[in-house]
Amino acid sequence: MTPDDPLLALLACPLDKGSLSLLPEDEGGALYNPRLRLRYPVVDGVPQLLPSSGRKVSADDHERLLARIEVAAG
Repeated sequence: MTPDDPLLALLACPLDKGSLSLLPEDEGGALYNPRLRLRYPVVDGVPQLLPSSGRKVSADDHERLLARIEVAAG
């Protein structure tokens, strides 16, 4: 999955139905919901968007991820 993948615009968090941000590959290639601080894995290019797949992110990691998303967005 890449940042310009049209599928990314259609994907939503299964819990709050909001948009997700694609994290850079060096962050594990995951989708991130900053509102709920949940990280969803992308395995072999397939997003794992079951509610049980989301992993809570610590406050420090949340701030770091937000900064990375802003830099990637340009």
